[in-house]
Amino acid sequence: NVQGNILYLTDGLLKERLLNDENLITLNTKTTKSVIFFMDEVHERSINIDLCLALFARLLKLNPKLKTKMKLIISSATLDASVPSLYRKISGCSLAEFNLTSLSTLYPVTFNRVPNENLLDLVQQLYSQRNRHDQILCFVGSTQDVHENCQLLKKLTKGAIVAYPLIQSQSAIDQQKYIEQGSVFISTTVAETSLTFPCLKYVIDTGVINMPVYSLELERTELQEIKAAESTTKQRLGRLGRTQPGEYYALYNYPSGQQRKYPIPQICQSELVNIEFSLRKSRLKTNLREFQEYLPDKPKQEYIDDAIKQLQRLELIDTASNAHFTSLGAAIAKLPDFSSLSMSKAVYAALKRYRCGRDLIVLSSVLSVLNTSAILKSIPAEYKRPEGDFMTLLQVMNTILLVRDAVPAKQFNIDLVCTAKRLSTAAHVIKPALRRYKNLEKAFSLSDELHELARVQSGNWENIAKALLKGFSDKVYASQKILQGKTQQYVKY
Repeated sequence: NVQGNILYLTDGLLKERLLNDENLITLNTKTTKSVIFFMDEVHERSINIDLCLALFARLLKLNPKLKTKMKLIISSATLDASVPSLYRKISGCSLAEFNLTSLSTLYPVTFNRVPNENLLDLVQQLYSQRNRHDQILCFVGSTQDVHENCQLLKKLTKGAIVAYPLIQSQSAIDQQKYIEQGSVFISTTVAETSLTFPCLKYVIDTGVINMPVYSLELERTELQEIKAAESTTKQRLGRLGRTQPGEYYALYNYPSGQQRKYPIPQICQSELVNIEFSLRKSRLKTNLREFQEYLPDKPKQEYIDDAIKQLQRLELIDTASNAHFTSLGAAIAKLPDFSSLSMSKAVYAALKRYRCGRDLIVLSSVLSVLNTSAILKSIPAEYKRPEGDFMTLLQVMNTILLVRDAVPAKQFNIDLVCTAKRLSTAAHVIKPALRRYKNLEKAFSLSDELHELARVQSGNWENIAKALLKGFSDKVYASQKILQGKTQQYVKY
């Protein structure tokens, strides 16, 4: 509702508005009161949250008169001192801090440290002693851990106990449906704050998180299992005691000093090339070297240098000046966001040269939500393609899209289709991939230049592979299992 007084949006959409909408808030904005921006769950310190904090800081520093037009409220259960410190440094910016130090739970919560307990053994024990409507919430490290534990619990109990997965890529509707009908939940960090459980009695916490960490030496991002920060485990403990007395079970026992007070901000351990590109193509026309002064926590200089080198290697910026886009860079800046510049370059090659634009757009949709290859094992044999995993994933998505395009939108039920096509075990990947493709489909439909090319489908692996290599030629790895009889080791080609 464009006339509404309150607008709810994700941190990603807020970031895009701050980057690209010059009319979001100006001195000419007509309002009887201040425009209020409210950012919640800031303790998560995702890349988008940190960029939003920086963009607001930049806005207030470069446009001091806007302080009369807007107020920024930052809300978090726990917060690193670097965030308020950022705004305290802005001249003329008044900062008020409110700490609810006396806030406690409505009901008592018992803390139990049981580092030697097995997660699923404990779930079964608590399930057997719970009251009828009591709920059990388990925190594990990764999406893969969630699905593996759900499947294993079902197998161990012969279907007597059904655990529902809670992960970031699910729709809010699916999550709410699970919470309303379920008693046992296995979750990533998504259930720390954003979900409400009506009858939560038990929380079991493994005390670990799998975080994507970028390695400068290996030039790739790897999932690393790390100890959850104190602020994170406090958030998990805080889920209890809201509707009834609760019990918290810690499956960890970290020695003093080995657990960080707050998590490392993601922007300080991530690949920065996509951020560098988005800053350069935005209306701000800036870069990380200039922009980092507004970040609460600054990434190391070598990570910024690496981002610039990658843009040069991808032939997206001029190697002489580093200041301007090449013609290819300017063209890719007009594409929708594919979450990876390598994928953007591959899609552009598919559109313009190899006539397989739809194939690459579909493939990028599923790859953007796929954080483990484990799902490939569960795909039925009839979908497996001899050309390899990429074509298998494309075959799965094309099967679903064929049904979607053949029936009226109101009649399309993704759960029923996945069941009918024997793809239920992959539904948790297919659903977000389908949503992602729908958004990309809509974006390309608005492009006079590319909307027809985006509908061209070849199904030809050679063309698809050539397009992929246009974007990923510097990220080809050969398995040493084939070369030297070694396993789980790869060498950059």
